[in-house]
Amino acid sequence: MMDMHRFAAMGTEVVAVAAAADAARVRRLFETIERACSRVLPDSALERLNDGPERIALVPSALLGPVTAGDAMRRRTGGLVDIGLGSALEAWGYDRTFDEIAAVPDPPEPRPAWWHLHGSVLHRSPGLRLDLGGIAKGWAADRAVEEGIASVVSAGGDVRSAHAGTIVDVADSREVTAVRITLGIGALATSSVARRRWQVAGGRAHHLIDPRTLRPAATPVVSATAICSTAVEAEAAAKAILLLGEGGLAWADRQPWIRGAVAIWNDDSVYATTGL
Repeated sequence: MMDMHRFAAMGTEVVAVAAAADAARVRRLFETIERACSRVLPDSALERLNDGPERIALVPSALLGPVTAGDAMRRRTGGLVDIGLGSALEAWGYDRTFDEIAAVPDPPEPRPAWWHLHGSVLHRSPGLRLDLGGIAKGWAADRAVEEGIASVVSAGGDVRSAHAGTIVDVADSREVTAVRITLGIGALATSSVARRRWQVAGGRAHHLIDPRTLRPAATPVVSATAICSTAVEAEAAAKAILLLGEGGLAWADRQPWIRGAVAIWNDDSVYATTGL
């Protein structure tokens, strides 16, 4: 018998539909991936990699899956979704858990960084810091469902489903349901700039850094939701749509790997791709 299980991981709430005997396995899976991929745990595999001085470094096995997925999503989105923006994110104040972020009086100008992945070998510029936050959540949700220990997993809105009856409600900036999506078997993720915001000099910042400017994205889209085959793909697609703003849904319509998408604008109007 499947039951709904809730627990905290990766700075968010995880909801898993799983048999009682598998619920602990789902939680351990998320905890293991979080210990490897966290930017805020100083002894995580990611922070050890980020703190290393080597220009050429071997990616630890615990990180190779998410880093490889991040590399694939960067190429698929034409560089819009880039896990190499950790330094820029930290420069804007997100260098600790979100609840601990303080006002940033004068954020420094982030410096461009580059990286290339060849197999398990990472080539990087000095100061590059990887950020696996969104990718890691999707990766964990995908693993739980693909390993058969859960039928549906939602990690802070990154949903992977093996259940044909799965329906997902997407809320607007007022926390009112704006659209109800029949997901079924597949994945869905929402990227939003409405919630994780903090004070900086001259205004407010958020966690979605635009790789073209190295600044928090300026976009009329408050949130974007994408439907794909995997949660990793959906997370990347939603982020790219939000970054592209006015052209995001048209871009999504041209991508064969995106099944459909919804964008909620700053006036809470809702738009969708063709046929959704």
